[in-house]
Amino acid sequence: MKNQYYIAWWNVENLFDVFNSTDRPSWLQNQLRSELKDWNGQILNQKISNLASIISQMNNNTGPNILGLCEVENRVVLEKLKYALLPLGRNYDIVHHEMNDQRGIDVAFIYDKDLFHFQESFSHIVLKRSATRDLFQVNFGTPKGNDLILIGNHWPARSAGVLESEPYRIIAGETLSYWMERIFEIKGNNTAVLAMGDFNDDPFNRSVMEYALGTNSHKKVVYAQSPRLFNLMWPVLGHGMGTYYYNNFPYVFDQFLASKELIKSTGKIKIAKGNNPEYLVRVEMFPEMIGSGRYPSPISFGRPSRKSSFDPEGFSDHYPISVVIEE
Repeated sequence: MKNQYYIAWWNVENLFDVFNSTDRPSWLQNQLRSELKDWNGQILNQKISNLASIISQMNNNTGPNILGLCEVENRVVLEKLKYALLPLGRNYDIVHHEMNDQRGIDVAFIYDKDLFHFQESFSHIVLKRSATRDLFQVNFGTPKGNDLILIGNHWPARSAGVLESEPYRIIAGETLSYWMERIFEIKGNNTAVLAMGDFNDDPFNRSVMEYALGTNSHKKVVYAQSPRLFNLMWPVLGHGMGTYYYNNFPYVFDQFLASKELIKSTGKIKIAKGNNPEYLVRVEMFPEMIGSGRYPSPISFGRPSRKSSFDPEGFSDHYPISVVIEE
């Protein structure tokens, strides 16, 4: 009988510690001073509660087996989120690495350690003129003794302009592809690797297709010698959906990219399929997260420092995504 595991990813939008946190370096406190104006314990707890209410509904109200996160500031807020998930009855643990991003936001994983055995983690630096988020690799052992490698990504944003900032995302894509080569050299070509994250580009953009080697060609991934990745999000594009909305246009910035072991028929651990040929990948749009306007954009929580966009009933400016794997 096959075991199935639900893996989710969510950009939780600026999950910062309180304004005057003693766990924040002084340089970062100065950097965030205006951004975190009026961001206090009460507001942080409200944000945590809102996020936990969504996470708890995932996987048929049992919570994810593994949850990848980005835009979290530190271990403190991760522990608060883990505590808010206690009613699920899962034995969650955290894998986190403090990164050098200029705004102090990191990539992390929360996982059920009754199911998955943590082996080791690596933080892969993206060489950019100014500090940005690393790629965060975590190696797990599965309940049946297989290796599962997850790589969390949060690529440079488009705030400087799409074309102006594209070279930085290309650097991130090339970095991901480089480490895929190293993983296959060390672990073998049949290693199950699932890259996930907020790529700040769509599946068809150059950074993803030409540099991270993400594609929608099943055969190209299975038979190619280079470490190509199968992008599981193309059907989402085909349905006109988005994980992030800007000017009411849907963008599929949040993605899962799978190594060939996860999609070939003989894989020991692979992406599960439903009753149709499509893999079990979803944009998790729970009703309370969806805005009331004409376009189904997610309800952002925002920050009190920007009163016009602050909504204490909100969640994040991204929808979570999920995938089911089986062994």
